[in-house]
Amino acid sequence: MNFLETILSYPVIVCTILLCVVLVYWILAIAGLVDFENSGPDLDIGSDIVGDVGDIGGGDADVDLDAPDLHHHPLDGEPQISTLAGYLVALGLGGVPFSVVVSLLVLFSWVIASIAALWILPFVPTDVLRFVAGSVLLVAAFAFAIPPAAVCVRPMRRLFVTHNAISNASLVGQECVILTGTVDEKFGRAEVPARGAGYHIRVIAKTPNSLTRGDTAIIMEYDEAARLYHIQAKD
Repeated sequence: MNFLETILSYPVIVCTILLCVVLVYWILAIAGLVDFENSGPDLDIGSDIVGDVGDIGGGDADVDLDAPDLHHHPLDGEPQISTLAGYLVALGLGGVPFSVVVSLLVLFSWVIASIAALWILPFVPTDVLRFVAGSVLLVAAFAFAIPPAAVCVRPMRRLFVTHNAISNASLVGQECVILTGTVDEKFGRAEVPARGAGYHIRVIAKTPNSLTRGDTAIIMEYDEAARLYHIQAKD
């Protein structure tokens, strides 16, 4: 039995068909006709939270944090991923799009099944036993494809880091440092400490108050219409 006959006969033909489907899928992905990052359940296992600086005014950057999530992250209080995806994560196949995991599993299964069929099936005497052996070989090929797929996934995770944008409402309850000489019902600026440069935000507060430059205040509410924060002095 030559290689071509092997990949077109049972059980390898199952993997061959799947491999052809995967190849067509990636051709469509390269052509931009499908989004490979949003295909199937999300297997992301980590996230980096970042804030985007928006409007520029008065020499300071006003933070505008109402940007949508770049990826839907299922492990941050969102609905749980499917049982299948959960198993794949447990096997070390998380952190990359589901389409990548499936493609690697199909590729390695096809290679393992082809080699095993060339070496083992010719020694099976009858067609019935050959079918049984082929079925066992097919299942074993997918099982043995998991370790090499996991090895390939590991360095790829850094390419698919999940970024979740911070919302304006998430700053409510945090402390801020006053940047202006005073804060009243019409004007004020403050900085919310963060990794690297802090967020410069527009703030207002009820008067009279004792807020001056350098004081620490608490963010009490976000006014979406006015795009500013209500604060009060920290006790």
